Amino acid sequence: MLYATASQTVGPYLHIGLTGLNCADLTADAPDLAAQRIVIEGRVVDGRGEPVPDGMVEIWQANPAGRYRHPEDARELPLVPGFTGFGRVPTEADGSFRFTTVRPGAVPDGDGRPQAPHIMVSVFTRGLVKHVATRMYFPEDTAANGVDAVLSLVPADRRDTLIARAEGQNRYRWDVVLQGPGETVFFDI
Repeated sequence: MLYATASQTVGPYLHIGLTGLNCADLTADAPDLAAQRIVIEGRVVDGRGEPVPDGMVEIWQANPAGRYRHPEDARELPLVPGFTGFGRVPTEADGSFRFTTVRPGAVPDGDGRPQAPHIMVSVFTRGLVKHVATRMYFPEDTAANGVDAVLSLVPADRRDTLIARAEGQNRYRWDVVLQGPGETVFFDI
C-alpha cells in the first residue's frame, strides 16, 4: 500500500550548513564605507505577533552609487572594494535581526527608469514551503518612493509595511509580519 508523503517546510534547520555564510555587517570588509554605515534592526513575527526565533533574513542591495556587485550589472558606476551587498542573519529568540550596511543608491528598473533606493529581503522560516520575498524602502525618499514602479503596485494602505522607520541618525527599524493585521507585503518572484 502507498501512503502520502508529508509535505516539508523550510526550517527550523536553517543553522545547518549556513552558519559560516552569515554576514550581519556588510561593511566589515569595506573600510571606505565607514562614514556611510547605517543600522537596520527589526523583528520577524507570526500572525499572532509572536516572535519567530528560528528564521533567517537575507538582504541584497546596491552600493551607494547604485551598482550591484553582480556580473549582470556592467554599468559604468564604481564598485566598492569589499562590499558585496549581500547579508544573512538568523533571527534571535525574540525574532530580532540586525544588519550594518549602507544606504543603497537608486538603480534602474527594466525600462531604465530609476527605482527608489531599496533593499531586497528574503525571509526563511518554519511553516513556509518557500521563502518570502519583499523590499525595504527608506522614509527619507518620499518623492522617489512616490514614483517607484514596484512600490506603486502595492495598495496605498499597505505601502507602509515596506517603508522603514528612522530611529535616530543612521538607524532604521523595519519589522516583518508574516501574516494577519499589518502583514508585510510579499512579492511573487
